[in-house]
Amino acid sequence: RSTLSSSSAASDVYKRQVSTQSTGTFIISLWPDMVRGPKHHLKRLNAPKHWMLAKMGGVWAPKPSAGPHKTRECLPLVILLRNRLKYALTRREACIILSHREVKVDGKVRIDPNFPAGFMDVINVDATEENFRLLYDTKGRFVIHRISPEESTFKLAKVKKVAIGPKSIPYLATHDGRTIRYPHPHIKQNDTVKIDIKTGKITG
Repeated sequence: RSTLSSSSAASDVYKRQVSTQSTGTFIISLWPDMVRGPKHHLKRLNAPKHWMLAKMGGVWAPKPSAGPHKTRECLPLVILLRNRLKYALTRREACIILSHREVKVDGKVRIDPNFPAGFMDVINVDATEENFRLLYDTKGRFVIHRISPEESTFKLAKVKKVAIGPKSIPYLATHDGRTIRYPHPHIKQNDTVKIDIKTGKITG
């Protein structure tokens, strides 16, 4: 009976909505608002555990922007600067550091505090002349590994896909969202390639 009553009530609501539209008078939306677009918020309890955020540190956590790494497999720059490197005390200070264009990820300036940095990414901080690489520890948590300027010129990437695109152009896709055309024919899926950060080409 409850199911029938709820369905009849829903039909009555629909009829009332149609009748108001047909009369040309003002329309009152009787349906709940629909969700539009992707989610822009993330609760701290739902954040990945490898971010190591304090449970009592607040309600919200940074929602990673769309980028080269997945939401559950990345580390937003605001957490990198505030929680790991301790360059900032608050999110606002981290945003100020990024707005000064002092932080580069894989050779490109990033000013988005929610930009997703991931495995094997190279972070350059021009103000302190420091270079870091994101790696994993034995428990699957991100480790900020300090590297030399010579080592910051390249990165390793896993080949996720090898295919032939339009006009019979071969290409490969890496784990960090790169698409490289005309790779060496000996490179196969699940191989590891060495990429020059400045040119974006495979060097080994």
